[in-house]
Amino acid sequence: MSEDDDYGLSPTKEIVEIDPPEVDYRPSTPRSYRPKIAMIGTGGISEFHLKAYRKCGYEVVAFASRTRSKAEAKRNEFFPEAEVYDDYHAILEREDIEVLDITPHPADRLPIVKEALKAGKHVLSQKPFVLDLSEGEELVRIAEENGVKLAVNQNGRWAPHFSYLRNAVAGGIIGRVTSLDFNLQWDQTWIKGTSEFESIHHLILFDFAVHWFDITSQIMVGQEPARVLASAVRYDEQVYRPPALAAAIVEYPGAQVRLSFNAHATLGEEDVTTVVGTKGTLRTRGPGLNEQPEVEVYLEEGQCTVPLKSCWFDAGFEGTMGELLCAIEEDREPNNSARSNLKSLELCFAALSSADTGQPVEVGSVRTVSNGPS
Repeated sequence: MSEDDDYGLSPTKEIVEIDPPEVDYRPSTPRSYRPKIAMIGTGGISEFHLKAYRKCGYEVVAFASRTRSKAEAKRNEFFPEAEVYDDYHAILEREDIEVLDITPHPADRLPIVKEALKAGKHVLSQKPFVLDLSEGEELVRIAEENGVKLAVNQNGRWAPHFSYLRNAVAGGIIGRVTSLDFNLQWDQTWIKGTSEFESIHHLILFDFAVHWFDITSQIMVGQEPARVLASAVRYDEQVYRPPALAAAIVEYPGAQVRLSFNAHATLGEEDVTTVVGTKGTLRTRGPGLNEQPEVEVYLEEGQCTVPLKSCWFDAGFEGTMGELLCAIEEDREPNNSARSNLKSLELCFAALSSADTGQPVEVGSVRTVSNGPS
């Protein structure tokens, strides 16, 4: 080595503060389209849907649920003028209802979505969209044949930090993305004793990380993933059954995405996302997925910090329904279309297979996944 080499330890470059680039990351709402909406399934997550719809001024006129008391409770809290039905078929028969929010788990949801599309209803499906890519492709085809829109509630796309990142990348602000890193340590120990969650072996890589695979597909749009290498590890001191540690690497020609999860960090939680491009770097960080107060922007001409408004569990649910309604109003495919989400599921399914086999898996080669007990 030359005596002049400093091993990269030269003094920090002078910081030049710049004005924040213009990035529109807030959820959209339709200009005038306000259809009657119905919700089928009123489990725990439906509360966040309904809070967003009420805030946005959307009209929910009907509920259906296998447990009538749950539907009535949601109706009474959020939309007291709405009707409650024991059988969702009554909703499909109502000509005044144009849009359905369908929330049950994948296996139960599949036939409902299919019937709804055939009945000419626009649908927002809960995630994970399907457990079989062929079934998802069939739903896309049925929607097209019946002239309706089919979207997926991948609400992470409108989490303020993720929405800023994906829109900044789409705007060319940091050039072509060469690396994307997700690094999360959070406390998921609340699932202890819940059979619904503890029975999912790949709770982290599937039920949770499906959001991160979805954001990967959004930020890396225009670049085709080649293969995924993933791992899931359980350790003796865990208080719940599924592996709490998980990681995945998604390889692209000339780029790489790295995902690292520790879902058993009871102290010092942190969530950091870093996107490096050929012309700059973007970074967000906070103590959790719902607390990401700002974006750090590093460009050739200087750097800045951009404060973010709202949070995931507000903007996310405003965004999914708002985008579907805008797409209907403008007669276009929604950003969160089922077709788009199938690309995300290809990444997720490959990761699950890789974690099981210990081998890299080609993206798109795994068509089905089990959501049953481990």
